[in-house]
Amino acid sequence: MTYNGHKNWNHWNVSLWISNDESLYRVARTCIAKARTLDKAADYMLAALQDSGFTETPDGAPYTKTSIRAALRDL
Repeated sequence: MTYNGHKNWNHWNVSLWISNDESLYRVARTCIAKARTLDKAADYMLAALQDSGFTETPDGAPYTKTSIRAALRDL
């Protein structure tokens, strides 16, 4: 079962925020440009979020490497 085309609610919610919040989108694009792989870009973004004190979306979905990687795949 999927959630709006995503693996689950968490992946959908993280993708929704990264795609629709300008500052998160800019961080995501920077991480993609800096990395050679999607996995590395997700690592960079997760580290940047954690360094800034963000562990979850405003809706409560935790930022995880897999949810961020899934969101970055669509950018």
